[in-house]
Amino acid sequence: MMSLKSKRELLEVVRPRYLKASKSEKQKILDELTCATGYHRKHAIRVLKNQVQVQNHLKGKNKTYKVIYRGKVVQALEQIWEICGQICSKRLQPYLPEAIKVLERCQEINITKDTKELLLKISSASIDRCLRPVRIKSPHGLSTTKPGSLLKNLIPVRTCTEWDQERPGFMEIDLVAHCGNTTEGQYLNTLTCTDICTGWTDVTAASLTRSGFSSNTLDAPKTAFSFARHRFR
Repeated sequence: MMSLKSKRELLEVVRPRYLKASKSEKQKILDELTCATGYHRKHAIRVLKNQVQVQNHLKGKNKTYKVIYRGKVVQALEQIWEICGQICSKRLQPYLPEAIKVLERCQEINITKDTKELLLKISSASIDRCLRPVRIKSPHGLSTTKPGSLLKNLIPVRTCTEWDQERPGFMEIDLVAHCGNTTEGQYLNTLTCTDICTGWTDVTAASLTRSGFSSNTLDAPKTAFSFARHRFR
């Protein structure tokens, strides 16, 4: 393995010859250079053509970006993100103009004109970068269920009706535990039932006991929809 100093010296010798060579000669020079240095062929072409780039590469300098979103902008973004329920950046970014307008009208936030202009043009990728520190500190939700993909793949399930997402009546059911940071003790759950076709959603509050849910809780979604229910999952 060549040292950085040796690579620098080799590039300085090869570059003038490479720039004056014909196409076939350049291919031979690239073969020799990539074999000696271990460079990828495309990278070797770039560093031979761009002397400034190779100097920065050998000195360990990386491309730097000017920080635009910081200070009060990040603080305001974190506040809005918390108020909006910590939704992802893809959903938060298009909603920011309306959210800022409503929060200012309700006097929930107080931001300057410059901060507002930056928030209105921020991208979802920049939101992720700004919120990364606070997201790391925020505790993740607890799961009270275990994935059953192994049994689901091994055991064939036969139903009287095939799954069809194009017509109403095919539901997805999920259970959300409002247990905070621990599953110990008693806490409420939300039984969420969503029709895949229409998006119609019904939520039912329920308390889980040792014997499970009561029959009334499981029957509640059946009376909430105005169409026939064909299948749940």
